[in-house]
Amino acid sequence: MDKKKLVLLVIALLVAVGTAFAARTLFIGASTPEAEAAQNEPKGPKVLVAQRALPSGTIITADSIAYQDWPEELVKDAYFIDGEADMTKLLGTVVRFQITAGQPVTQGTLVAPGDRGFLAAALGPGMRAVTIPVSAKTGVGGFVFPGDRVDLVLTQAVKGKEGLPLKASETVLRNLRVLATDQSTESETVDGKTVVRAFRTVTIEVTPRIAEKVAVAQTIGTLSLSLRSLADNQAQLERVIASGQLKVPAGASKEEEELLIQQAMNRPIDGSTTFVTGGDVSRFQRKSKPATEEEMAKKVITTAMNAVANRAGMPTIKARSGPVVRVTRGKATTNVQVGGN
Repeated sequence: MDKKKLVLLVIALLVAVGTAFAARTLFIGASTPEAEAAQNEPKGPKVLVAQRALPSGTIITADSIAYQDWPEELVKDAYFIDGEADMTKLLGTVVRFQITAGQPVTQGTLVAPGDRGFLAAALGPGMRAVTIPVSAKTGVGGFVFPGDRVDLVLTQAVKGKEGLPLKASETVLRNLRVLATDQSTESETVDGKTVVRAFRTVTIEVTPRIAEKVAVAQTIGTLSLSLRSLADNQAQLERVIASGQLKVPAGASKEEEELLIQQAMNRPIDGSTTFVTGGDVSRFQRKSKPATEEEMAKKVITTAMNAVANRAGMPTIKARSGPVVRVTRGKATTNVQVGGN
């Protein structure tokens, strides 16, 4: 064989051996971290843990708990073990004692609907439970479930201008948590779908002061529920932060900060009520609608201007709704009504 061909063959053989050795080293190096990661994984059953901080009174939902691998030597008898406990039966239960994020959920920390003290456990610290009567018309057609948040609207008949009857509706309370509908504290699910049913009473969570307001409101007129959007939680948080009601102490942990934020978002809103009268809805009730603060101010100003005009011998301005323009043609001056109802 030619020496030149022999040298090329030897070189090719050495390159092939080197490539094979490098590939083997690469594969061995890549598999080592996986083996080490597998050795570091906890060997044991899956236990039920909190996905986020769960303060006392929190109603358990599907996104608040989940199963997680746990070291076998740290598993306790009070834990909920995957395969032994049915997580669906825990939905709707209430946290009796605070659970931090990532902490195992124990059987003693949850109280189920129907158990003694369930409603008391569902209440936050310093809160009260009151029940109000509703109907399909005033209860959002049954589309209100335990855990939802609602506003309370009071509708009543009042005396308007000149003693005429006037209808008025006012949002008196906001961001109230629904604890139960009738005697049920949990939602009924059939074939994976929540059953919508009519109810005659709703139990809501309030402060002692708000409980007194609700008791009086029931004697004044008709109470209706207004279901709040889930997106309102962020708006409520921004309102609390802007008002300075939320104060996080220095050195607070992330869990403590989350707890304070959640408590601020869940706080009922009392005050800054809004209202609508029959005069805002129907033209036939505008005569009975009482004057607004702006109209009262205009009336006071008009009275004062007329007093000055009388002394100066000038034409007076009639108290009318809407702006008035004073038009002068030569020596004659007249008042022209612009707009109005």
